[in-house]
Amino acid sequence: MKVSLFITCMCDIFSANVGKDTVELLERFGCKVDFPEAQTCCGQPAYNSGYVKTTKETMKHMMTVFRDSEYVVGPSGSCVAMLRSYHDVFRGDAEWEQQAKGFGAKCFEITQFLVDVLGVVDVGSTFKGKVTYHPSCHMTRLLGVKEAPLQLLEQVKGVELVKLPHGEDCCGFGGTFAVKNAVISGQMVQEKADHVMETGAEYLVGGDMACLINIGGRLSREGRNVKVVHLTEILNHR
Repeated sequence: MKVSLFITCMCDIFSANVGKDTVELLERFGCKVDFPEAQTCCGQPAYNSGYVKTTKETMKHMMTVFRDSEYVVGPSGSCVAMLRSYHDVFRGDAEWEQQAKGFGAKCFEITQFLVDVLGVVDVGSTFKGKVTYHPSCHMTRLLGVKEAPLQLLEQVKGVELVKLPHGEDCCGFGGTFAVKNAVISGQMVQEKADHVMETGAEYLVGGDMACLINIGGRLSREGRNVKVVHLTEILNHR
């Protein structure tokens, strides 16, 4: 099976190992992975800020870059949800609507692809530690990926998975929301950090780097001894 890696801005800039872990997970189950170097941002920050006309050019570029890809897989529920929303953005556009629909249908978040496409629930990894999982808003609410990450984490040998209280609550990042509403955002991430500490977990795990950076920043400033890692790091640990 041929898969193109969609790395996302956050992973590319702040956590390159997430891309490495994603590729190794895919290759473990027989996927041939390529990396189209012309890929850019999915366009979400600009689109959510109201720059629709400008963002459409970015979307067209992304669809062109991945036009020949059989599958497009990325380590971010939020960014993949944006790729899948191109169809709504180009609805009624005679030239791009069908391309956007076909493009979205082949785009998957990594855990979604492993479970729903490859039929894998046990990646054969081992990771010792007490882990709690943060279900990011876009991954669960927009992309609809809720069970796949938990199914995979539950099968990792050595992991003690504990439920995060009020896990469905937003961490307060929300892209530009954290900038435009800094005080409210700060209170939201404080609540999230407090709930993480309630679990007694050694590791906070999630599928979106933006959320993890936000929560991790608050935990770090408070001197909390909780390691924040992308879920691919645990799933790819042997």
